[in-house]
Amino acid sequence: MKIRGTTILAVRHKGRVAVAGDGQVTLNNTVIKHKAKKVRRIYNDKIIVGFAGATADAMNLSERLEGKLERYNGNLTRSAVELARDWRTDKYLRRLEAIMIAVDENNMLLISGSGDVIEPDEDVMGIGSGGIAAQAAAMALIRHTDLDAKGIVEEAMMITGSLCVFTNEVVTIEEL
Repeated sequence: MKIRGTTILAVRHKGRVAVAGDGQVTLNNTVIKHKAKKVRRIYNDKIIVGFAGATADAMNLSERLEGKLERYNGNLTRSAVELARDWRTDKYLRRLEAIMIAVDENNMLLISGSGDVIEPDEDVMGIGSGGIAAQAAAMALIRHTDLDAKGIVEEAMMITGSLCVFTNEVVTIEEL
């Protein structure tokens, strides 16, 4: 059985960055948890990570990223590149099924097992089953409202939760 589905959304707006994740965990077509925390702070609360995929795999990657951050003095870009390189080349890590967003004061990065470290063109990034809906909603809210970053991720996640069956409206938000 494979755990699937989640939505993570990161938005940088008006000098702040907010990352949100829904709380739903599904096993095939059954909801088994409603209040999972898929967004957390690492590296002395200076970096926020959000992950989609198998929970144990995502936690493993989060811990490995934190180790890289310790090694490279909090340099998120360098740490992400080193993690992605290890993830792609290590036999054990290659089997991990997860994807993550990591943000700090200046950077927003998607890190994947295929070796990708991607910084978006816009200051919005969504991943997971509802990622594209959340990203679209956030981009519209940035253009057509006066909400701050936290308000945008809250509203975009509510919209996504009403559309995506793998996303619920129990949302964890972290902000820098």
